[in-house]
Amino acid sequence: MGIWQVDADTLAGSRFVVSQLAEVTASLKKLAEPRAAHPGERAWLDTYLPAYRARLAADPVTAALVGAAFGASWIADFVTPTPRGGPGLDLADGLARIRATPPEAVRADLVVASGRPLPATLTRADDLAERMAALLEWTWRETVRPDWDRRRRIVEADVVARTRELAVGGWAAAFGGMRPAMRWLGEGRLRINAHDHPPRDISGAALLFVPVTPHQGWVSWPESADRYAVVHPCAGALADAGRTAPPAGLATLLGTARAQVLVLLDRPLTTTQLVALTGQGLGSVGRHLKVLLDARLVRRRRAGRSVLYYRAPAGDALLAAQEAGAQDAEGGR
Repeated sequence: MGIWQVDADTLAGSRFVVSQLAEVTASLKKLAEPRAAHPGERAWLDTYLPAYRARLAADPVTAALVGAAFGASWIADFVTPTPRGGPGLDLADGLARIRATPPEAVRADLVVASGRPLPATLTRADDLAERMAALLEWTWRETVRPDWDRRRRIVEADVVARTRELAVGGWAAAFGGMRPAMRWLGEGRLRINAHDHPPRDISGAALLFVPVTPHQGWVSWPESADRYAVVHPCAGALADAGRTAPPAGLATLLGTARAQVLVLLDRPLTTTQLVALTGQGLGSVGRHLKVLLDARLVRRRRAGRSVLYYRAPAGDALLAAQEAGAQDAEGGR
């Protein structure tokens, strides 16, 4: 579905949604296709990929199911129910909808996603929906829930960043960086991917944008076609930011919390984004920024209604000195 035709009311009513369901599905897809987009993903894969592979090795039917569900250019529809409700409800709701998918519908979706006839392992099994839901539950419990608070902060920071892009640069700026082929073409046309399909008129439906921290994305809509979702990866710098710990020497000099703020400001960020990424309170972040500004380690500039903070040359030099010292120490061992 390459182009969606969107009216002004649908655009005006569109919103960003935080979805545990989408986060878990994106994480499972990343485990199934373990190519890291940045060091944070590499570390996550190194931690959880062995357990994931062991689980599939012990369950050949589920292994075949995953192979068919995540195709080269499409995900089986029953795996990606369109989010609805609040972030505290959508995981249970989504898993219930996956489990309720009839076996014949599951197999039809798998044929479309895989692009080939299904192996006998999958044609004989009538519990494929239950197996997929169970695997998603395992993915949540073992690989996502331990890190969910950090992931949620990154998603919220991405929402803030894209909302600012929308306010400053309009729809073209907000959509331009969401997905590689996604573009606002004007005249109510939103290109969502590179597939050559007839345009789809979604006027009057709810339009949801769902950021996830893994570098994955897809689109979905229910049979009722009353809402459409675009799942997209968080901006790369933000997605890896939560794993960036300040150097030990810098933390000793400035304090760990203040040093963390300085490390994150390698790109312009608002106080709201810093609060989301660090988990610190607004007052604490504000005090850290004032100290860093007074020390000439950080600068600020206005962009529309927002104030952006970023590292000054002195702050860059301080970080560079810390990194050089760490390398010297490593080389002297």
